Amino acid sequence: MTAGGGLRRLGDRLVRYWRRFERGHELLLVSRWRQGLRREARRRDDTLRTLLLLESLGVDNPVAYETLDAVPYLVADFHEWHRRMGRDEFGDAGVCC
Repeated sequence: MTAGGGLRRLGDRLVRYWRRFERGHELLLVSRWRQGLRREARRRDDTLRTLLLLESLGVDNPVAYETLDAVPYLVADFHEWHRRMGRDEFGDAGVCC
């Protein structure tokens, strides 16, 4: 038996143990709260989109300076958001749909 073979087997066992630990962590801690975490993330996304939409409509945004850099990133998922809110089309031609 070579020293490299023993180290390789030890490394393989450590990887297997780590993967089992990750699965246990997923089952015990993450999967129980996943729906709530997704709901909270969606609520935060909706709040940010609403602030940006109101600003584009001329309503003063109290956090306008902080959200200005985020506009290009949020344009891409605006379509998904307004569909989820129940509007098949949004705005004039060329705005979204």
